[in-house]
Amino acid sequence: MRIDAHQHYWKISRNDYGWITPEIPKLYRDYYEKDLVAHLKRNGIDKTIVVQAAPTVEETEFILSLSDDSETIAGVVGWIDIEDPEYKKQLEQFQNHPKFVGVRVMIQDMPDATKVLEENYLDAFSYFSEMDLPVDLLVTSDQLPVLLELLKRVPIRGVIDHIAKPDIARGTLEPWRNQMVEIAKYPNIYCKLSGMVTEADHKNWKKEDFIAYVNHIVHVFGIQRVMFGSDWPVCLLAASYEDVYKLLTDTLPETISKEEKECVFGRNALEFYKIKD
Repeated sequence: MRIDAHQHYWKISRNDYGWITPEIPKLYRDYYEKDLVAHLKRNGIDKTIVVQAAPTVEETEFILSLSDDSETIAGVVGWIDIEDPEYKKQLEQFQNHPKFVGVRVMIQDMPDATKVLEENYLDAFSYFSEMDLPVDLLVTSDQLPVLLELLKRVPIRGVIDHIAKPDIARGTLEPWRNQMVEIAKYPNIYCKLSGMVTEADHKNWKKEDFIAYVNHIVHVFGIQRVMFGSDWPVCLLAASYEDVYKLLTDTLPETISKEEKECVFGRNALEFYKIKD
């Protein structure tokens, strides 16, 4: 099974996507499965992991409802309010749904990333670890020191979204490169080769801009801990679904085998999110 490990659906009138505004007309509209399915077929992708796009319990309920009658949604990564003392009850409710596969913590949106080092967050991450719950970690490259400290304190089964958003537009590699070396030393941490085109020059990117980043992630995490994600429809700010798919196929190391590509384009996501093929 070939998996897109990171994409979104949204309904603007739900009104909890604070970051999607009329000033971003490409994104300020509804996006549903019917808008994506032709692209999946065209690129040989069987199913997707739908990831929350708003920090609300209602968002998780919404995307889980979309998955009920979907043939292409393999799993849903939702959101729970860790700052709510009742967050375990929220999680328990979602875990009753057969397509709920994990939660995402949006460190990127925190005014102070060190918030995740506070006791309530450490307790929550420890709880997730005890359950072996997959956790998506949305971080920016400047927040990686905090993430490293978090990993020192709690053994998380996690995946870093969007290769931690380095400044690809400027070609900046350090200190991102060395920090990712340290993060990759934690064997339960994976990395999504996703969200890269929107960190580049939206109008003038070329595949050469990404080769050093992709090769580094594959080298330090190993082929068994990386996965393809389109980040559709956010990627449309800079590229089509087909462009994003081809970009990764063109920038993966030339030495990887067909079987290793199958890991990147499906098998690793199935394993990480514990989805039966």
